[in-house]
Amino acid sequence: MCTIAEKLSSTPTEMTESDWQPLRDTGFDDSACLEVGHIVGLFNYLTRLADGFGLKLDLETENAGRERKALVRPQ
Repeated sequence: MCTIAEKLSSTPTEMTESDWQPLRDTGFDDSACLEVGHIVGLFNYLTRLADGFGLKLDLETENAGRERKALVRPQ
């Protein structure tokens, strides 16, 4: 799925039916493949929108990403 997301994000016009085959081999049907495409597209859209408005991560989230640690919600 990550391979598909990367290609769909970086070179969408180069996507072919064979790119989706690994998902189909694990049981994804047309609907599930479409859902993957929608999720990838939505994340691309939201990231571009945030970048366009100059939004920045808060310090806690930025540090968690840099240190590769999950954020924990306060109890």
